Amino acid sequence: MKLILFSLFLFLPFYSFVSLAQLKIGYVDSDTIMDNYPDIQDARQQLDALVQEWQTEVRKMESDLKVKQDDYEKRKLIMTEQTSSEALAEITKLQKEISDYRDKKFGANGELFQKQNDVMKPIQNKIFTIIQQIASEENLDFVFDRSGDILFLFAKPEYDLTAKVIERLKLE
Repeated sequence: MKLILFSLFLFLPFYSFVSLAQLKIGYVDSDTIMDNYPDIQDARQQLDALVQEWQTEVRKMESDLKVKQDDYEKRKLIMTEQTSSEALAEITKLQKEISDYRDKKFGANGELFQKQNDVMKPIQNKIFTIIQQIASEENLDFVFDRSGDILFLFAKPEYDLTAKVIERLKLE
């Protein structure tokens, strides 16, 4: 019995201290912020134009390859062995050029990735800074992104900071 009373006496102050300290949590919907921020839309249009240009170039290269392949198929029976091997080498070279071009433009470290990083990073930093400012002003402990992998089964609308972030972005 003394052990139980001693344990209660020892841990009760810690329990009451923890229960008094409440966390303040807010959340944003970054998809909504991105959809309502004109700088993001301009950046997306800029990136889309680049992608279109590069895809047009890939289609042109593929068309040239198709013409060469069709020409080879039509003439392979009348070609000499040397001419045939030269044509196949040229077709292989074009296939490699197309593959290299795709990797250079659309690959993991390609120009599209670099351009997205160059264009979007400053905008994302600006949004992040505003979220931090609002979180500090409202004395929040955590701010979550609703549009990410975190699943909200319920969230009170008064903790949604999305509108405040959009409003501040319009002021800057």
